Amino acid sequence: MKISKKNAEHYIWGKLCDGWHLAKSNELSIIHEKMPPHTTENKHFHNKSKQFFFVLSGQATIEVKDEMILLNEHEGIEILPNTPHQMMNNSSSDVEFLVISTPTSKGDRVVVDNDD
Repeated sequence: MKISKKNAEHYIWGKLCDGWHLAKSNELSIIHEKMPPHTTENKHFHNKSKQFFFVLSGQATIEVKDEMILLNEHEGIEILPNTPHQMMNNSSSDVEFLVISTPTSKGDRVVVDNDD
């Protein structure tokens, strides 16, 4: 079956951010996410999941092991298990990106900082 944001399972995270499950299994998770301007997720890590973040549109900043990395459109970064990271949108426009996790990151998230 063909999948897109139009027919994918949708959820809201962080009160303002959107996620669409494009693939959802124990072995693989692919999520299309949208972060409005000036939003951020909590710093966290995964014990088992390896993730790849790929920016589709806009500009994101991701903190990895206390280093700030700017990701422009069509750029990505791989995050290995047990690596603290935090995605943020410091820009004045929406950022849309893919988060690909293997195995799924569901139930495998350990929050380092919680500013909520």
